[in-house]
Amino acid sequence: MAEHRQLSTWHNGHLSCARDLHRTPAELRQDPPKPAAKVHFKKTHIVASRTNPKLSNRNLRVAVIGGGPAGGSAAETLAKGGVETFIIERKLDNCKPCSGAIPICMVGEFDLPLDIIDRKVTKMKMISPSNVTVDIGRTLKPHEYIGMVRREILDAYLRDRAADNGAKVINGLFLKMDMPKGQNAPYLLHYTEYTGTKGGIGEKKTLEVDAVIGADGANSKVAKSINAGDYECALAFQERIRIPDEKMAYYENLAEVYVGADVSPDFYGWVFPKCNHVAVGTGTVTHKGDIKKLQLATRNRAKDKILGGQIIRVEAHPIPEHPRPRRLSGRVALVGDAAGYVTKCSGEGIYFAAKSGRMCAEAIVEGSENGKRMVDESDLRKYLEKWDKAYWPTYKVLDVLQKVFYRSNPAREAFVEMCADEYVQKMTFDSYFYKKVVPGNPLDDLKLAFNTIGSLVRANALKREMEKLSS
Repeated sequence: MAEHRQLSTWHNGHLSCARDLHRTPAELRQDPPKPAAKVHFKKTHIVASRTNPKLSNRNLRVAVIGGGPAGGSAAETLAKGGVETFIIERKLDNCKPCSGAIPICMVGEFDLPLDIIDRKVTKMKMISPSNVTVDIGRTLKPHEYIGMVRREILDAYLRDRAADNGAKVINGLFLKMDMPKGQNAPYLLHYTEYTGTKGGIGEKKTLEVDAVIGADGANSKVAKSINAGDYECALAFQERIRIPDEKMAYYENLAEVYVGADVSPDFYGWVFPKCNHVAVGTGTVTHKGDIKKLQLATRNRAKDKILGGQIIRVEAHPIPEHPRPRRLSGRVALVGDAAGYVTKCSGEGIYFAAKSGRMCAEAIVEGSENGKRMVDESDLRKYLEKWDKAYWPTYKVLDVLQKVFYRSNPAREAFVEMCADEYVQKMTFDSYFYKKVVPGNPLDDLKLAFNTIGSLVRANALKREMEKLSS
């Protein structure tokens, strides 16, 4: 939250929707997107631990397990920092069921080209259980928007950029790792590599590295290897639906969020626009067995606007609900979903995945003096200290909001009512766009507090009346 704002200035480009849904990473490399304006980062002062031994005849070797936003960002930072870097990723065309929303600060901070952004959302409709609709976005400045991306495009771009900077991308399935037999001994990774020479069987291989970054998602095998502990996961379910052009025009720069026990007892449903289709989905922790029923309810809530649509892809995936008990052990660190960096209430994870991957890699580059020295746990622990200082309060606040406002339909009605307030919208969007706490106006804060209490009182009164009717 104390993070400095790092934004680039870019030109206003036209929305690029010509890319086909199934465009492959290879096609992206043949016709790369136009780069955004360069971002100038402040150079990091590199100071290695005095106890870290120098490496002879080679650079530090680090394996990044997982090639999503966390893995791609980590690998690029490592490779640029002089570290011999390997990415092991099984699904190079991975289409994770994800709303695909990224904040504007990520575009500048991670130097993302505008071509990989399908839609620039400037309007959002929050729809209550009783279908009361609140329009959100009135406080946005002309240059501000929520970027909508497809994960297969974003992930491939970040991974390919890491490769361009020297990282070796291995199309492989990570199996397990053997722990070091001494203080500076290597980790031995076991994986199956898929090169096409042996069909779909793959070839069993091993790799020795000095450190490991686990960026392999909610079901992280790296986390299991270091006994990182379990966490609760939500199940996200999403359908990509291609709708008629005249209906797609409605979603040109608009996203919808549906709240209600019908679409999710503890989360929300969404309709988010992509290049030539909409992503319709929902998620839940408490009712995973009812996910298809909840998804049907989400579709029904939006049925008039997606009428005539064709489902072109169905996706499901676990999403962590809180950080793991352990995120670091020895020279192994977890980032992104593997570490549990998804916010409550909003379910945002892409920015935090990329940011954690970069921060972890920066700690390794700094501790190794640009790959020239061995690292130890104290070097990687600096990443956790910086991460927790910057973002831990965000997770706690959103956890409280989810418990307060997602517990019943009357509470959800109160939540939607509160979102109509322009001050709430401004504070929410400013915090979301720039990932920092925005100082509020004391009088407006006081007014907001009274309005929130009033909304909750009305919600509780409504709940009591509903219970009387049902008894």
